[in-house]
Amino acid sequence: MTKTTEPVAGVLDTDGMLQATLGLPEQVAAARDSARGLDGLPDREEIEQVVVLGMGGSGIAGDVLMAAAGPYLPLPVLVFRSYHVPAFVDEGTLVFAISFSGDTEETVEAVTAAALQGARVVAVTRGGDLGDLAASWGVPVIGVADDIPQPRAGLGALAIPPLVVLEEIGLFPGATYWIDAAVEQLKARRDQLVKPGNMAEQLARRIGRTMPLIHGGGGLGAVAAQRWKTDVNENAKCPAFWNTQSELCHNELSGWGQHGDLTRQMFTLVNLRHDFEHPQVMHRFKLTADLLDEVVSSVEEVQAEGEGELAQLLDLILVGNLTSLHMAFQEGIDPGPIPAQESMKAALATAAGEDQGASE
Repeated sequence: MTKTTEPVAGVLDTDGMLQATLGLPEQVAAARDSARGLDGLPDREEIEQVVVLGMGGSGIAGDVLMAAAGPYLPLPVLVFRSYHVPAFVDEGTLVFAISFSGDTEETVEAVTAAALQGARVVAVTRGGDLGDLAASWGVPVIGVADDIPQPRAGLGALAIPPLVVLEEIGLFPGATYWIDAAVEQLKARRDQLVKPGNMAEQLARRIGRTMPLIHGGGGLGAVAAQRWKTDVNENAKCPAFWNTQSELCHNELSGWGQHGDLTRQMFTLVNLRHDFEHPQVMHRFKLTADLLDEVVSSVEEVQAEGEGELAQLLDLILVGNLTSLHMAFQEGIDPGPIPAQESMKAALATAAGEDQGASE
């Protein structure tokens, strides 16, 4: 770890989420290297479509793939967050099964179905049931480092390997170049975000105890906005909402204005901008901000930097990671533990056990 990733005194962070987040550039670089030279990958001519299976902090890896590589791939990419896979998944499908723990029940069940349907599987996981299945099937497995405290702190380890695999197969030439560009941008952004009074810290203060409403533009902005929303949920333990331009102009926009006296006290609009927006999306951002300015606490904007879609997407995500952590710290909240989700898992396990007992 570099000096920039040392724990910060005076904050409650039992899982070391700040340290892990600031290590994202190195995590991306390590994931790039670990995914190279795998045995058992299919030939380019054998693949007709790519499917990514995952949930939560693992599932967003598929969204990153779609946003950064999807526009350039010669075949379709789909992401499924479900227990099931569609009937078209067959021997012409390359399936990335991504589960941080390896025990995500939706992903384990879905990849089992995909394998039975003949799909070519690549697993990205720390182990668990998914690791055991992959070993029994003899399919490639890309490991996730044990020192990453939570799935949401492992975006690089989870999202980068599929890009490298697609490059190795010949479906995404140049992936390494764009990954390297992302590493450089993440380092540059980190240098800014470790300084006292940095932009993420200031934005967290302006958001305060309001709820962030995060808008992104196009596919890239949508992924960044969704990730910001979930980081605020899990790190700051705060409600947050997201939408994307230009879709929100066809529905959500109509819902603002009727309760301005309330929404002005409750919501802060955060616009996530990048260099790959359609010109009309640029106009929509301005028009939407003008319309919402009177009915939200404030309108904030974060501009992505870096060369290429991947660099700008990960740049926006890193700023969101740090903003959500500062939101937690300023309220004295420990960002790592997620008791609500742990309670849900325990309750589901209990219910499954009761169902199994009833059927015996």
